[in-house]
Amino acid sequence: MADVVRLEADGASADIALVGAEPVSWRVGGRELIWRGDPQHWGRHAPILFPVVGASAGGIVRIAGKTYPMPQHGFARDSLFSLVERTGDAAHLRLAASEATAAHFPFRFVLDVTATLRPDSLSLAVRVTNADRRAMPYAVGFHPAFPWPFDAPDRAGHAVEFEREERSDVPALTPDGLLARPGRQLPMEGRRLALASELFAGALVFLDARSHGLRFRSPSGAAIALEAEDCPHLALWTKPAAPFLSMEAWTGHADWQDFSGELSERPSMLRLEPGADAEHALTLQWLRAG
Repeated sequence: MADVVRLEADGASADIALVGAEPVSWRVGGRELIWRGDPQHWGRHAPILFPVVGASAGGIVRIAGKTYPMPQHGFARDSLFSLVERTGDAAHLRLAASEATAAHFPFRFVLDVTATLRPDSLSLAVRVTNADRRAMPYAVGFHPAFPWPFDAPDRAGHAVEFEREERSDVPALTPDGLLARPGRQLPMEGRRLALASELFAGALVFLDARSHGLRFRSPSGAAIALEAEDCPHLALWTKPAAPFLSMEAWTGHADWQDFSGELSERPSMLRLEPGADAEHALTLQWLRAG
């Protein structure tokens, strides 16, 4: 299809949509590992989040004393990227500032996404460039979702295993997606969190996580592993009884419920000086049982 770039590598394949530079398929050995995007539950697959992650208080951001509408998770996931370069197993896509993006985010920027496929992995590298004459606040997030169950007949017995032990207390979420205190306690068992629908009254947000990676483990022993670079926050999300799990890695996060400052003052936003750039990356890997 003209709106999708196909990558192939030794029996594996991936489809990267030009809208959002979003992986919409990742297959290893004929097995589909990316959530199919069923709109009955959630119509997306693995969006890339920019220039904010999560919800903004009142649906707006404040920049230099002015207010701008800001969709949840920003606008990149719904923007058309251009294809800069492709090979058989990699594609480089780009989103540059435009009149449409300036309505939400009045900075000149370039957002480059490079997807690279290997026989058992899919990597996404994001480079943010500040092409403006002033410092630019931003956040980047990766939001891939996977079938639940996978390599098993039903949802029972699946778990997420963190690289290191994580705090069992996570923030609460308001109905409009803002972070709130007091938080909630999770039934962590060391590095392991057994998955159950009742856990997900909203996203489980691990701020300043100790782990750089985590694994979505099937009862068969097979797993989908996620490894993030320069993304200090992790999250897990699904909808109750929906057949998918999203494992997420973020540089920033949603507003706290009581936040009302400038975007540059929002906790965890990064800052790029004029002409500077920064990179963030994610690697997904299929780990077979046994």
